[in-house]
Amino acid sequence: MRSRPVRSLLALTVAGLVLGVAACSAAAPTPRPTLARAASDAVTVVAQDSAAVRSVRASRTLFRSAPGAVVARSDDAAAVRRAATAAVRAHVPALLVGDDPRAVDRELRRLGATWYQAVGDVTLDTSVAERDAPEAGRRAEPGRASRQTVVVAERSDDAAAVATARAAGAQLVDMPSGVSDPAASGSVVEALHRAQGRPTLLLGAAFADLREPTWVVRAAQTGYRIGDGGQRPFDGHRYTALYGAPGAPVLGVLGEQGPADSVRRAEETARAYRGSSDEPVTPAFEVIATVAAGEAGEDGDYSRELPVSSLEPYVDAAHDAGLPTIIDLQPGRSDFLSQAKRYESLLRRPDVWLALDPEWRLGPDQVPLEQIGSVSAREVNEVSSWLAGLVRREGLPPKALVLHQFRLSMIADRDALASHPELDLLVHVDGQGSQPDKQATWKALHVGAPRGVHWGWKNFIDEDTPMLTPEQTMTEVEPTPSLVTYQ
Repeated sequence: MRSRPVRSLLALTVAGLVLGVAACSAAAPTPRPTLARAASDAVTVVAQDSAAVRSVRASRTLFRSAPGAVVARSDDAAAVRRAATAAVRAHVPALLVGDDPRAVDRELRRLGATWYQAVGDVTLDTSVAERDAPEAGRRAEPGRASRQTVVVAERSDDAAAVATARAAGAQLVDMPSGVSDPAASGSVVEALHRAQGRPTLLLGAAFADLREPTWVVRAAQTGYRIGDGGQRPFDGHRYTALYGAPGAPVLGVLGEQGPADSVRRAEETARAYRGSSDEPVTPAFEVIATVAAGEAGEDGDYSRELPVSSLEPYVDAAHDAGLPTIIDLQPGRSDFLSQAKRYESLLRRPDVWLALDPEWRLGPDQVPLEQIGSVSAREVNEVSSWLAGLVRREGLPPKALVLHQFRLSMIADRDALASHPELDLLVHVDGQGSQPDKQATWKALHVGAPRGVHWGWKNFIDEDTPMLTPEQTMTEVEPTPSLVTYQ
């Protein structure tokens, strides 16, 4: 249940200022509450299992001191609601008594409180005096402090802690129902972007499993969003991508035209899906950055590495149109990590992702088109660890890591693939030919796949017999692919 606005709070709170507690009597000055000061980029997670514990932790995070507090038992829902209202009116914390009543007493003493108001049947072993909170609005005095942003998983679960946040003058941001990752919510990303520079508190048991919360908030504060959604590549998003290399039509449709025309073609392709997809469809590019070659070349690795300058016009055009770009690697006898590092300047961009194509990862005696390559999970994990580290250090939004595969042997020990909160892993099934053969490959690769992996499908314009229509791709391929590429 959402807390109702309190008129006195709105009348007495000014942006950037937190009001003090009303005086108990006209004769004596009233101690002012002071807010806990945190670094502007500090992120605190209050996600313990107990609402009582969370109420105390929220008070500890948001207040350095307060003259008093309002207290209720955590198992008395009606009393909790009344306590929350009283705490907001008095501009003091609301504390819940749970399995350990001494926790509330310790918090009262830490706050320097001289009184507490008990709502309902409350028993405390404390030397702090029990009495009603002072009347709201009398001789309130503002105290300057940096306002925190509090992201709330579910207000009804944390009425007391939410009241404490309101009493502290914090900005409240609500997570959508059923969503526990701030990066997956467009509204939360937008709110955190507007609040950049302020400390952030993530409140709610739903945040207990959130990995790297400091990075999540920092990335959200960049404001980058995919369409109207959040930052997670495959959470509520679907893509259709043109695949190929600049100036090389034989390698895919992306190379059949320049950057601007490629954007228009990608947008037309995506529009054809929007009547069949149950999720928003975003156009994208998959640009081959290193091309497997029939000759060894000067470095002997059977891979031609395109310069960053040749890729930038496509990446720039995609960015300007709101399209993500996937950088694809075909390393020959080189390794994926060495090649990925060549394109770090592009991967530092928020909308540039990475794809690895093991078909072209060859052994020391192999040659492209004579053997089908493969990669170990260990080598993939080296790349994913490096890429996740780059995302985390730079405060970038989550990236997609795409693994191309059409044979089980192409990725050895696939169940050992590492997961990182900074990356969404997708297996892209590249089989071509008849539809029964493609469906058989699709189903075989799903057996024993890593948990939580997303799936991609490739439509070959010339090689598939026949190529699926957009509607068929959405309805006949199960589960529905998150990424559909055209070659």
